[in-house]
Amino acid sequence: MITQAMSSSVAERSVQRSVRLSATTVSLLDAMADQSRESRNSIVERLLAEGLRTERHPLIRFAAGASGVREPTIVGTRLKVRQLIAQVRAEGGDVAAVADYLAIDPGLVRAAVSYYADFGAEVEADIVWAERSEVEEHERWRREQALLA
Repeated sequence: MITQAMSSSVAERSVQRSVRLSATTVSLLDAMADQSRESRNSIVERLLAEGLRTERHPLIRFAAGASGVREPTIVGTRLKVRQLIAQVRAEGGDVAAVADYLAIDPGLVRAAVSYYADFGAEVEADIVWAERSEVEEHERWRREQALLA
């Protein structure tokens, strides 16, 4: 899964392609599949999709958070694109204000905006997923507190 968004809300039709891979690449792929719960096809799809995106957006990388969901993040930070987009909205689109608030280079904020321009529907789905997760976690915490009272 590339991001929560790609798996849940952006339905794409798959297309069959034949690709030749080196023996070394196949060996690495087999080892990765053996160590994970992912199929070889899903690993290839994820890595190819993420690789193409990072070629287009070199300041974006993909990382799994504590939940295991892979999301686009800003290189050299732990900031997720969805977090920066939310902050850009809160600042009325003022990239410099966001960079100042987060003490990061404005170029990193612009990188998130650029990624959003290309993959906005997926980032929006990540935002919705994160908000839903936050509500669920808070409700669980409240139930725990009630039991402990």
